[in-house]
Amino acid sequence: MFKHIIARTPCRALVDGLSSSHLGKPIYEKALEQHNAYIRALQTCEVDITLLPADERFPDSVFVEDPVLCTPHCAIITRPGAETRREETEIIVETIERFYPGKVERITAPGTVEAGDIMMVGSHFYIGQSARTNAEGARQMIAILERHGMTGSVVKLEKVLHLKTGLAYLEHNNLLACGEFITKPEFQSFNIIEIPEEESYAANCIWVNERVIMPSGYPVTRDKIAKLGYQVIEVDTSEYRKVDGGVSCMSLRF
Repeated sequence: MFKHIIARTPCRALVDGLSSSHLGKPIYEKALEQHNAYIRALQTCEVDITLLPADERFPDSVFVEDPVLCTPHCAIITRPGAETRREETEIIVETIERFYPGKVERITAPGTVEAGDIMMVGSHFYIGQSARTNAEGARQMIAILERHGMTGSVVKLEKVLHLKTGLAYLEHNNLLACGEFITKPEFQSFNIIEIPEEESYAANCIWVNERVIMPSGYPVTRDKIAKLGYQVIEVDTSEYRKVDGGVSCMSLRF
């Protein structure tokens, strides 16, 4: 069960965030409204929420998942692969140290890691080797995890930006998956819930204390999750999709 959530209010500079989507620039007012709805959804999940202020220096800083990995035993400050995002670690570290006093680790150069590439399953962490997370970053991450009694393994990505672009672990051995992840041998022991290609964006969901928060507008995925017995909460993330963001990107859950 998660006790804490950390999120950050989107800044107006979000409209200039990194993007490969070709969907146009986000509309800030709509993005702010959507973020407010996302926070309201989290408020129904029996968690304490820390909402950090917007920071106009960093267009992508609403995506708090990438600069930190929060585990049950330590927090790991990453080193984002996107150079424009590297200093985002410095604006969140003070908050992280409050929750993890004396238990904050760091990824160092030449390693790069974005925690959107990391999926926690119990005490094991699957680490996507991607354009943003390199082999050295994954090696450092696994070494840190092992020092704290956890384990990690590398999954090489072929098409998607981040591991959790195409995967979501919903606890109870249930794994949402689409595209390249459906047949990867690393995941065949899970109960794989296959997401159709036309709804691939919905593969990025989050489990929060037996609720599943997912993007709205994907009825096939919604019905598959609901049939597993979860309470499904849909939120509109259309403006965040324009800057390569999804449901998991906008919060740290621990």
